[in-house]
Amino acid sequence: MQATIKSIPFSFQRSPKLYYLLPPLRLTSASPFCSSSSSSSQWFSFLRDAISTSDLSLGKCTHARILAFEENPERFLVNNLISMYSKCGSLTYARLVFDKMPERDLVSWNSILAAYAQSSEGVIENVEEGFHLFRILRQDVVFTSRMTLAPVLKLCLHSGYVWASEAVHGYACKIGLDSDEFVSGALVNIYLKFGKVKEGRVLFEEMPYRDVVLWNLMLKAYLDRGLKEEAVDLSSEFGRSGLHPNETTLRLLDRVFGDYFEGGKAKSSANGHDASGIRSKNQILTKYLKGSQYSALLQCFADMVESNLECDDVTFILVLATAVRLDSLALGQQVHCMALKLGFDLKLTVANSLINMYCKLRRVNFARTVFNSMNERDLISWNSVISGFAQSGLEVEAVRLFMQLLRCGLTPDHYTMTSVLKATSSLSESLSLNKQVHVHAIKTNNAADSFVSTALIDAYSRNRCMEEAEILFERNSFDLVACNAMMSGYTQSNDGHKTLKLFALMHHQGERSDDFTLATVLKTCGSLFAINEGKQVHSNAIKSGYDSDLWVSSGVLDMYVKCGDMRAAQFAFNCIHAPDYVAWTTMISGCIENGEEERSFHVYSQMRLMGVLPDEFTIATLAKASSCLTALEQGRQIHANALKLNCTGDTFVGTSLVDMYAKCGSIDDAYSLFKRIEVRNIAAWNAMLVGLAQHGEGKEALQLFEQMKSLGIRPDKVTFIGVLSACSHSGLVSEAYKHIESMQRDYGIKPEIEHYSCLADALGRAGLVREAEKLIESMSLEASASMYRALLAACRVQGDTETGKRVATKLLELEPLDSSAYVLLSNMYAAASKWSEMKLARTMMKGQKVKKDPGFSWIEVKNKIHLFVVDDRSNPQSELIYKKVKDVIRDIKQEGYVPETDFTLVDVEEEEKECALYYHSEKLAVAFGLMSTPASTPIRVIKNLRVCGDCHNAMKYIAKVYDREIILRDANRFHRFKDGKCSCGDFW
Repeated sequence: MQATIKSIPFSFQRSPKLYYLLPPLRLTSASPFCSSSSSSSQWFSFLRDAISTSDLSLGKCTHARILAFEENPERFLVNNLISMYSKCGSLTYARLVFDKMPERDLVSWNSILAAYAQSSEGVIENVEEGFHLFRILRQDVVFTSRMTLAPVLKLCLHSGYVWASEAVHGYACKIGLDSDEFVSGALVNIYLKFGKVKEGRVLFEEMPYRDVVLWNLMLKAYLDRGLKEEAVDLSSEFGRSGLHPNETTLRLLDRVFGDYFEGGKAKSSANGHDASGIRSKNQILTKYLKGSQYSALLQCFADMVESNLECDDVTFILVLATAVRLDSLALGQQVHCMALKLGFDLKLTVANSLINMYCKLRRVNFARTVFNSMNERDLISWNSVISGFAQSGLEVEAVRLFMQLLRCGLTPDHYTMTSVLKATSSLSESLSLNKQVHVHAIKTNNAADSFVSTALIDAYSRNRCMEEAEILFERNSFDLVACNAMMSGYTQSNDGHKTLKLFALMHHQGERSDDFTLATVLKTCGSLFAINEGKQVHSNAIKSGYDSDLWVSSGVLDMYVKCGDMRAAQFAFNCIHAPDYVAWTTMISGCIENGEEERSFHVYSQMRLMGVLPDEFTIATLAKASSCLTALEQGRQIHANALKLNCTGDTFVGTSLVDMYAKCGSIDDAYSLFKRIEVRNIAAWNAMLVGLAQHGEGKEALQLFEQMKSLGIRPDKVTFIGVLSACSHSGLVSEAYKHIESMQRDYGIKPEIEHYSCLADALGRAGLVREAEKLIESMSLEASASMYRALLAACRVQGDTETGKRVATKLLELEPLDSSAYVLLSNMYAAASKWSEMKLARTMMKGQKVKKDPGFSWIEVKNKIHLFVVDDRSNPQSELIYKKVKDVIRDIKQEGYVPETDFTLVDVEEEEKECALYYHSEKLAVAFGLMSTPASTPIRVIKNLRVCGDCHNAMKYIAKVYDREIILRDANRFHRFKDGKCSCGDFW
């Protein structure tokens, strides 16, 4: 009997203990496990659970389920099956899976080799089979990686065959992996284990980087073979390396110097205490330092001082290391004072430790003082202080020290070059310096060092010299740091596709990503709007465990935001355990960028409830949201928050608030805030200029422009858009021509289409429609639809149907589905009483299936938006509103208002035309405002389309009769009605 699995909650599916207890049922095509619930990511999760718990039963059950649910499992899933069986100790099953694979990649081979290496200790058959597979791999696969050699080297170690190790060593040299620190380190370990200390030491000396573990292996090898003098020499060399000893190192050093002292070479101290007593105390201090028992260490040190037991240089080194661990400058300075008193500050090793301590505690000036007072300096001294300055942001000082080092005749090593390159790459105009350091690295034979070459790749990438970086990258070992530097450079150079290709290559070669890799690739996906690739990187982050990293999770959030998938962005945000202000701001900014401004304020409220304080960028972003919504009251609340957080002094915040007040119709508040900004950048001036222009304050805008120039602030192209817009909205044609010429002649700014649009608009508003048409035709740039749209509106105002028809034709050629072209054309014919032409334009519009955008107006009263359309009666107070409109019309008629029936676009009697004008949406909104707001407050109305001439005229009378200021924002500009006049001067 065939059974089916019913819907099981996801949490149940993820439970290892419950999952493998499910009976082995056959599935029908209707089973929910045959759909999205059996995704590869879920199978991978089960396999990961099996590996972490070493649960072979769970692994086998998952394997069976995969075979049942997946007709063609993905290759990475099969590779993970091999890895699972290997780590659960079942080599047989791992080999069965491998043998049945239809296609194998390098990861497959690496996985099966790792399985044999893990099972090879003491089992010669597994060693032989592992070597056999490696030989087949070399025949079938063009290249191998360090991940391939790792298990092969382990097989060599377990085999006991020296010849096999030498053969693999030769192969590594052939494919260029002999300089890889992992491969060479493994070879050193093998040679030492096989008793070939001389060969191991040769390879050890050739390594570009040697970590503490390798030093320990060499020391132990010498000690085990009784080579005491060589061990002492190697210990001294380790002391000069600048590396910090770990527990094993200290234990080996005890063996080295313990044997050395027992051999009769110990000397007594100056005040009669024997060296063995000091050494014994130092061993205790070392034990405490290794165990992080800092209080006990300091107490022991204090006892030494009180008992007058003389300290030596090792004592001071250990206590200074404790000061670094405790991040205690006070302790470090006390030890420094004692060293000065006893004369140990003149000891080279103690002075170097002091420099290191001060640099680690971010007091590089103190480190420089110690450095300057040294009678003797070695390369470690120079490296420590140069590295300290480079890491503290004092790049210029670091470069100067490097130049002093060269003048002293010292030869820099790879540590020196790496630190200097870090400093030079962070400087502006650093390319020349980087090239000089590169040349010096070649001269001193340091360019081949993996750390130096990676630093060079990073330096060239930061300067966007990717060709030079690519050449170095090809010569360098394929490691994670170099790949990260290249990907960062590609991203900064706006060549994100190469970033993705390199990331794919890394994945293919088995190189594991880190948090920097994933964050860089996510940033690239966001900038390329590559959401599919971004989802794959997100999946990679989950599999590798980096999804909980705040940097990576913030990158995932930013990627989804930039790609416009706010649903996925919200999910990613919810997965962040403790989002910081950057994550919150990213979410807020994403809402705004994707047209969800109202939601951005809700997110901000949640942010404050969680106790996260916003920064300047958050405040500026919310000010932008207020601008988009023209939500003045919310904008004022954001301004109040900025005052409480004391961030109004930030230029970016101040500029955003100025822009917000201007776009919300409160130009006085914008100007008042602008005058209080202490440091005004060009963006603040531009925001104020454009705001004044939009409000019809053309003369004030031009005066502000002159003031800006008198202060020596150089205008940019945005500035001139504001200036020309002011000329346009105020009908200042001659001034517009003057500024068009000035921007080219005086500032070298080539006019763009936006500047010509303002000039054409100024001509059209001034009634010079023919001249505006000639300007558009004479431009070297291709005219935009907005230019023709503005000119067509001017033709409608001037009643020039002949020019209007030509302009409408050109506009429809550019945008055949533009409803405004048909509406303006029909309105123009209606104003000229050419009803047949008007009907023809409307018929053409219907024939093209073009829909006119409905006109509507809205007003905010008591934090609530009230929307109105023409003849709208949906408002609960519609009867009172319509009565108010009648009263208003009656009152303004007594003042002299005459309805302009030309704006009634139907062929009916005059009385009907007047009635049709009374209930336009903006009149309804203003009537509601008169009813609902105190008499002293301004009425602010927003309209999505251009205000009609009759409504514009009526607003002037309403403002005068009711002594109210009315601010109306239409699709083009602000109109500020006061005392019977409009700020636009009737140019709109």
